[in-house]
Amino acid sequence: MAEGGPGKGRGEEPEKARPQVHSGSGFCKWFNVRMGFGFISMTSSEGSPVEPPLDVFVHQSKLVMEGFRSLKEGEQVEFTYKTSSKGLESLRVTGPGGGPCAGSERRPKGKVPVQKRKPKGDRWVKHNRQTICACLYCTLATLVLNVISNSNKNS
Repeated sequence: MAEGGPGKGRGEEPEKARPQVHSGSGFCKWFNVRMGFGFISMTSSEGSPVEPPLDVFVHQSKLVMEGFRSLKEGEQVEFTYKTSSKGLESLRVTGPGGGPCAGSERRPKGKVPVQKRKPKGDRWVKHNRQTICACLYCTLATLVLNVISNSNKNS
């Protein structure tokens, strides 16, 4: 094969083998919590202001934080990024000073959170007659009260 000729997996230039990593800061432009991605508006790169701000793609897997990973619109962030064939892509996103991201208060819809069951003794005490309740105790109590009420009217 000729020197420097194209070949699958061979002869790649060293610059392409390792993408150049840059650092930047900015704020969350928008983030879709259900899809797990969004865009950051980069306002500074390598310490220099960027005017106008550039959009940097961010995926939830790149966010440094505990629990459900997301960004809140307008949240200030610091990040490392690279240039890909699709544009600018974040590699690691943190809050200001390298701390964890704050994240969005919103959670994706669709999955209902599992509620822990209350101990049997507590669940009867907090019911009141103004709310509709389907538990056996309240149903029986309502029936008994209706029967007593009707029998008093007939007397």
